[in-house]
Amino acid sequence: MKPSPPSPLLPILLFTIFFLLFPTIITSVSLPLPPTPSPSSPSTSTLDTIQLKALQSLNIPTSKNPCIQPSFHNATQCDSSKPFRHLISLTLSNCSSSISLSYNALKSLSTLQSLHFLNCPIAPIHFPPQLTYSLISFTSINSLRKISGVWLSHLANLTDLAISNVPIKASGPYVFLPHMKKLKTLTISKANLTGYLPKHIHSNLTHIDFSSNNLKGNIPSSITMLDSLESLNLSSNNFKGEIPSSLGDLISLKNLSLASNSFSGSIPDSISAIPDLTHMDLSSNQLNGTIPKFISEMKNLKYLNLANNNLHGIVPFNMTFIKTLTMFKVVGNSNLCYNHSVLSSKLKLEIAPCDKHGMPMSPPTAKDSSEDDSSDSDYDDDDDDGSIHKREHHHGTNKFVLGVAIALSSIVFLIVFLILCSKCCR
Repeated sequence: MKPSPPSPLLPILLFTIFFLLFPTIITSVSLPLPPTPSPSSPSTSTLDTIQLKALQSLNIPTSKNPCIQPSFHNATQCDSSKPFRHLISLTLSNCSSSISLSYNALKSLSTLQSLHFLNCPIAPIHFPPQLTYSLISFTSINSLRKISGVWLSHLANLTDLAISNVPIKASGPYVFLPHMKKLKTLTISKANLTGYLPKHIHSNLTHIDFSSNNLKGNIPSSITMLDSLESLNLSSNNFKGEIPSSLGDLISLKNLSLASNSFSGSIPDSISAIPDLTHMDLSSNQLNGTIPKFISEMKNLKYLNLANNNLHGIVPFNMTFIKTLTMFKVVGNSNLCYNHSVLSSKLKLEIAPCDKHGMPMSPPTAKDSSEDDSSDSDYDDDDDDGSIHKREHHHGTNKFVLGVAIALSSIVFLIVFLILCSKCCR
């Protein structure tokens, strides 16, 4: 007996059941959806509403959520507190003239730990005490028009201070530096800062940059107590006196720039004790004496600029050492010379080679205007002898040609004379 064929209603019934259960199956295997915001979370921003209103009152352009989407001209960073986050860092760059930093608004932003102004030449600011206490990093580059030393002294908890191209009204760094006992990096450049370096500087500093100011006096011996100092830039000031020999105590130093001052005396041998020094710029001073040979033993040195001083003697370096440097300058030392048997003139050191007495050789005299200018050869001690040989050779050649011409003429005359005589005899 043959089995009966399946009922045509069965596929239809199975399809209907699958269609009805499909949404449930998909939902059960799909990834969980993100949680919906809790009623306590703000709908437009996770930033504290008071601080958001403060930013808006300062005419600072902000997004709806500055903690997540900072605008192009201002960068914000927030903490992770709940239910509302707070600003801990604010950077204002290329500010418009409409920005006005009011005292009350800044008071609402007293949670800031970092405040940076980049190209914001706005009026000076009076910080509330809460903000001056909380700030640990402050930057003003071509901003705020002017800053007073007394105002800076209130930022006592700073660890990083950077001011550039902003005039600072103070009789010297001692007005504010003694109050900044936590400072680690210090940059005050192009600030028209006057006075002397303080005799006592806190030992936490790793970076000091006082370049392009009007500071004067000597380098205080206390600076050598900065065991953690990695960079010291005092270039383009009015410092004078000798470079202290105790500078070698800065065992962590990597970058040293004392260029464009009035330092005198010799280069101290103690610098050889700085193991990781990679950059040394002593150019444009009044240093004298010879170049210490120990410099060639500083294995990490890559940048060496001794140009425009009063150094004398023979450059004590060989080609092997100079090739390890990325930059080497000694130009502008008129009494300095190099051993041409050790260093090639192709280095273009722009100083003269040494004579047999270790003194710079005299530069070549200018050629007489009546001489032939067709020659492009450089000056050489053998040029005069060569010219004499050329002239002698030239004159010898002329005499030989003249003798040959006379001999030929005599032979021709003799042949003509003999022909005429033979005709007459006939």
